[in-house]
Amino acid sequence: MIVVRFKVRSKPSRAGDLRRALEAVVAPSRLLEGVHSFDIAQDLTDPNVFIATEVFADRAALARQEELAEVHRVLAILPDCVAAPPEATIYHVASSAPWE
Repeated sequence: MIVVRFKVRSKPSRAGDLRRALEAVVAPSRLLEGVHSFDIAQDLTDPNVFIATEVFADRAALARQEELAEVHRVLAILPDCVAAPPEATIYHVASSAPWE
């Protein structure tokens, strides 16, 4: 299993544009084979920060998600929207269990 955490800080004037583009990625990503979970949220303390938490069965599922047209649209506007370089981390998870 692969978990991706992606964080981006938008320019205040472009936060709405970036939010709309990111929103468009969620539904089609969740429909893909091998996508266990896909969530994007705004930081509660900074409305210019967006954080994606994505859980994939494997690299192939991640690759399928990255090929979505909606992802390419985000990547196209990202250089004009960001206030700082995005942060991204990929975690390779050997096991998981429900929180109890």
